Amino acid sequence: MGILVRITGALLAVLLCWQLAVWALHPPRFILPGPGSVIATLIEQRNYLLSNATITVLEILLGMFFGIIAGILIALLVAGLPGFGQLIWPLLLVLQALPVFAIAPLLVLWFGFGLASKVVMASLVIFFPVASSFADALRRTSQDLLDAAALTQATPLATLFFIRVPSALPGLGSGLRVAAVFAPIGAVIGEWVGASRGLGFVMLQANARMQTDTLFAALIILAVLTIVLRFLVDAFAARLTPWARAS
Repeated sequence: MGILVRITGALLAVLLCWQLAVWALHPPRFILPGPGSVIATLIEQRNYLLSNATITVLEILLGMFFGIIAGILIALLVAGLPGFGQLIWPLLLVLQALPVFAIAPLLVLWFGFGLASKVVMASLVIFFPVASSFADALRRTSQDLLDAAALTQATPLATLFFIRVPSALPGLGSGLRVAAVFAPIGAVIGEWVGASRGLGFVMLQANARMQTDTLFAALIILAVLTIVLRFLVDAFAARLTPWARAS
């Protein structure tokens, strides 16, 4: 409840500053519409906005699913096969260093203008944070636990899945929280490069037509989606590692 109160207070403060800026500066509506104008647009264009938001939500969820699965698998391979980690990790660093906007046109070229290119983009954006956080947590397993596993003559595979993975779940939770924030960015960037639906498409169309109130409305919906997704991931991570929350 405290978090909700703080978020509500922050939103009200932003709205107040926004309205004060409009009153003080009197900017043209296409430069900075007032909060009332944006709220009216949200109501008037709700069907149009929600139908496009549904597409973006689907892209985000599918991108998170595939990106998280891929990140977990790579982290497990890196932890279980050190030689594989030495080979693949530099390649992943190079991939992560590439600007997202540089990759997006290639993905549209390879996967088309449909859903697939946006899902791949969202997956790529969140893949590395998940893999990096989980792999780092796997490497930091308590030596006492590893020594206890060695005394019981546990196999490397058993040690990985029954000792190292449970110990690394808080690290995985951190990666999931980052993924919840980055996945919407990846999906929208994919829509900017090539799409006929989605919130990113709405933003481009509104910007081209100087419909700034529609642009702000789409941004607000995207922000709300990101906040809700982050809360859901926080709740899931808390259930995934109840001992970490208790400590």
